[in-house]
Amino acid sequence: MFDMMGMMGKIKEAQAKMKEAQEKLKDISVTAESGAGLVKATVNGQRQLLKIEIDESILNADDREMVNDLVVAAVNNAMLTAGERAQEELRKSTEGLIPNIPGLDLGSFGL
Repeated sequence: MFDMMGMMGKIKEAQAKMKEAQEKLKDISVTAESGAGLVKATVNGQRQLLKIEIDESILNADDREMVNDLVVAAVNNAMLTAGERAQEELRKSTEGLIPNIPGLDLGSFGL
């Protein structure tokens, strides 16, 4: 028999663990680079840009478009990697708490 109260308790527990995991995302730091390390971007697990490092050799570059492209590429790579790490952390935090029930949308519970 389906235990609705038990399931609701698991959902509340999962929500609490998810909130805790989301707080931990601030501590995840991901650095990605482009242009063979000429530009580096660091973001946290909440996908907030923390730092950009640009090698001095390209700061006076005549090709500003190239520099812009390198910055965008580094930031995008860092954001993508941070997003993947964040998803993994959130998945781990709720692993085993809620069974895989077909049709159950955990998004409506904040998960």
